[in-house]
Amino acid sequence: MTDSSTDGNGPSDEAVVNTASEAAEGLVLSRFKQSDVRDLDVTVTFEDGVLEVDVYLNAPEAEGDLDPEQVADDAALAAQSAVDELFAEYE
Repeated sequence: MTDSSTDGNGPSDEAVVNTASEAAEGLVLSRFKQSDVRDLDVTVTFEDGVLEVDVYLNAPEAEGDLDPEQVADDAALAAQSAVDELFAEYE
């Protein structure tokens, strides 16, 4: 991964990956206590303008509406949204 911009006018690849990772992790930890998260793996790649986000979450099923699988999906969407906002800053 390089620190160069994807098109010279946008954020660096590193900034994209960091933004996505932080957003995904932040969403998970906003819904689960850190002590309840057994394992969290956020994998982000950004190559040739394509963002891929994979979130693995191992957390207990909570009472109510908190489903770990749904939270992982929401975290990936939050990462994509954060990157969209990052690119919007360069428009």
